[in-house]
Amino acid sequence: MKASLPELEAAATIARLGGFRPAARVLNVSSSALSHAVAALESRLGVRLFNRTTRSVALTAAGEAFVADIAPALAAIDGAVERVRESQAQPTGMLRLNTSLGAARLLLEPLLLEYLRRYPGMSLELVTEGALIDITGQGFDAGFRLAEAVPPDMIAIPVTRRERMVVVGAPAYLRDRDMPRHPADLTAHRCIRARMASGRVYHWEFSRQDESLAIDVPGQLILDESGLILQAALDGAGLAYVWEWSARPHLEAGRLLRMLDDWTPPYDGISLYYPGRRHVPAKLRALIALARELRLEGAR
Repeated sequence: MKASLPELEAAATIARLGGFRPAARVLNVSSSALSHAVAALESRLGVRLFNRTTRSVALTAAGEAFVADIAPALAAIDGAVERVRESQAQPTGMLRLNTSLGAARLLLEPLLLEYLRRYPGMSLELVTEGALIDITGQGFDAGFRLAEAVPPDMIAIPVTRRERMVVVGAPAYLRDRDMPRHPADLTAHRCIRARMASGRVYHWEFSRQDESLAIDVPGQLILDESGLILQAALDGAGLAYVWEWSARPHLEAGRLLRMLDDWTPPYDGISLYYPGRRHVPAKLRALIALARELRLEGAR
């Protein structure tokens, strides 16, 4: 009896993503259904493809050879399906995207929801996490990150214009305190510190002309999410170092004051990035075109 296409896709996807659970999410089936499909395939072939334990999944030697043999054929089938979809007036299907929480907040309404409005046959799954991941290995079509963080083997499309960080504080906090005129003055202030995805506490970075500084600011409060940091600053907990775009409405309304402007120059903003390959799916090409059309505002 011949192996079915879903069984072959199951084996190849599990091998690519390194587990049944992530493969099940990508294929939109349950983990148990995926396990049954692989078991049926192994039964037909008369060979074990995966060594499975409660903690890990790994290809056997026979499995590695088998997946390497079927991968080109599956890629050709996927390409043929995508080309047929491209003949439709609008793209359809699922687009999986990975980004940071801050970038998601910036891009959700102006870019991603606009994408869904324009292409009602599309579905979007947006996964946020602080750490940079292997988007290809984890089954994502593309990602959004600061331009400087995009891996060099990826194609990057600028989505926002120049970005910048700003030092801000609430008028209530600053009422009886002097505004810092130099980054070194921050050591006399209460600052809201940020813990990065790597686990380290961020040192506030400043530059002006040929001078660069990284200050390990003092502060009793350490947070790991940019929205909480901004809220703590609004509540008068201390000075914060945040994205200008996130603070702009509060600056314009007078709820926050900015300082050390000449020490926080703009730099390259957020990019949409994806693997370099010969055939870019229509659903991703549509997102790329929309990002280029909108080119969202970052720092002014």
